Amino acid sequence: NDYLLSMFLNTLTPKFYVALTGTSSLISGLILIFEWWYFRKYGTSFIEQVSVSHLRPLLGGVDSSAPTNTTTSNGEADSSRQSVSECKVWRNPLNLFRGAEYNRYTWVTGREPLTYYDMNLSAQDHQTFFTCDTDHLRPADAIMQKAWRERNPQARISAAHEALELEDCATAFILLAEEESTTIMEAERLFKQALKAGESCYRRSHQLQHHSSQYEAQHRRDTNVLVYIKRRLAMCSRKLGRTREAAKMMRDLMKEFPLLSMFNIHENLLESLLELQNYADVQAVLAKYDGNACVSALLKARAVSDKFSPEAASRRGLSTAEMNAVEAIHRAVEFNPHVPKYLLEMKSLILPPEHILKRGDSEAIAYAFFHLQHWKRVEGALNLLHCTWEGTFRMIPYPLEKGHLFYPYPICTETADRELLPIFHEVSVYPKKELPFFILFTAGLCSFTAMLALLTHQFPELMGVFAKAFLSTLFAPLNFIMEKVESLLPSSLWHQLTRI
Repeated sequence: NDYLLSMFLNTLTPKFYVALTGTSSLISGLILIFEWWYFRKYGTSFIEQVSVSHLRPLLGGVDSSAPTNTTTSNGEADSSRQSVSECKVWRNPLNLFRGAEYNRYTWVTGREPLTYYDMNLSAQDHQTFFTCDTDHLRPADAIMQKAWRERNPQARISAAHEALELEDCATAFILLAEEESTTIMEAERLFKQALKAGESCYRRSHQLQHHSSQYEAQHRRDTNVLVYIKRRLAMCSRKLGRTREAAKMMRDLMKEFPLLSMFNIHENLLESLLELQNYADVQAVLAKYDGNACVSALLKARAVSDKFSPEAASRRGLSTAEMNAVEAIHRAVEFNPHVPKYLLEMKSLILPPEHILKRGDSEAIAYAFFHLQHWKRVEGALNLLHCTWEGTFRMIPYPLEKGHLFYPYPICTETADRELLPIFHEVSVYPKKELPFFILFTAGLCSFTAMLALLTHQFPELMGVFAKAFLSTLFAPLNFIMEKVESLLPSSLWHQLTRI
C-alpha cells in the first residue's frame, strides 16, 4: 500500500498541482460570488438555508420555518419614498421649555443641552410659523420679526419687551414664556396673556382672510400662533400635574384644528392618556392617527406581561396574545432600534432635543424621556421587552437597511443625530449584522486556494514536494489503521479480502 501510494505521488507532475489548485481556486471563487449575490438579495446564506431547510429534516432534525417575506414587499414599495423623507428632521412634539427647563439644566451642570444646529432649526421654525410678509406694517410685529432672527438670547428677550411696550403682542409673550420664564407657572401665566392677544388677532384676520392673499397669509400666521399657544398651555397643565385638564385641552385643540396634523398634537395626547392609565382611549387615538409603534407595543405587552415567563414560554410555546405582543415589540424595535437600551436603562438618558430624527437616536431619547415611567407602571412590560427585543435583529435580512416592515433605514441618520445631540452624549449607532459563517468560510477558502495556485505556478517543484508531504501525512492515519487490521486478521483471510 505504501508502495502504491508513493508510486501514485511520484507520477504526478508539477502541472497537475498547478491545474488542481487553479481549478479549486476557480470553483471556490464562483461559490463565493454566488453566495454573496444570494446573501445580498435574500438576506441569508444559500448553503445555510439548504442545510437548514432540506438536509436537517432528512437527518431527523426539526424544520425551522424561515421568516416570511409577506411584509418585505411593503418595505420595497415604500423604498421610493426614502429619497423624499430620508433624514427629514421633525419638531419634537414634547419639547421642553428653554427658560424653565433647558436653562435650569445648564445652571446646574454647566453643560449646554441644545446644539447650535438644533437651535438654528428652531429659529427657522419660529420665522416660518410666527411671521408673515405684512409684519412690517405693524411696529410690534416688525420688531418681533427681527427678534426671531436674532441669535443672542438676551437680544431676543429685549426685543420682546420692546414690542410689548407698543402693544400686547402674542408672539412677544410666546418668546418671553419660552426663554425668559424660569418656572412652568410663570410660563403658563405669560401664555395666558398670549392667548388673549392671539385670539383677538385670529378673530380679526379670520374675517379678512378672503380679501387678499396678504390677509390670507396673515390669517395663516395667526392660526399657527393660536395653535402653538393652546398647545403649550396644555403642556404646562400636564407638567403642573393637571393631566385631565391637559388631555381635554389637547382633544379640544385637535377638534378645532383637525387639518393641522403636522404639529403631531396627538403625541401629547397619547402621553397624557398613558399617565391617566386610560388605555382604551390610547388605543382609540392610535387607531385614528398614525400611531407610535412603541406605544402600540406597550399596549400589546400590557395584556400578557404580568404573567409572562421565558421558561414557561419556552416549554409550552407562545400563546396568540404573547405572539402579538412579541411581534409588536419587534415592529417597534425595527422602526427604532435605539429605544430598548434607554427603556431598559442600559444607557443614560439626557434631555431630549427640540428636533428629532425619525428612527434615530434623538427620537429614542425623546420617547424614553417621557414614556419610561409608563413602561415601568405596567407590571412585567420591561421584562418582556428585555427577553424579546434582541431577537428582532436575527429576523431582519442583511443588510439591515432592507427592513421587514418599514422602508429602508436611512444611512445618514447617525450623522444627523450627531448634529442634533450634544457632544457629551454618545450617539447610538444602528446595530450591524455579522456575515454568515459560510460566506466567511468560502472567502477564506477562495483566498487560500488562490494563494496555493499562485505559489504552485511560481514554484512547481517545491510545491510538489509540499503536496506529497501533505498527502503522505493525510494518508498516514489510514495506513496505520490498515497495518493494524492486517496484523490482527489471519494472513489467509487478509489475502482473500485484498484480492476481492
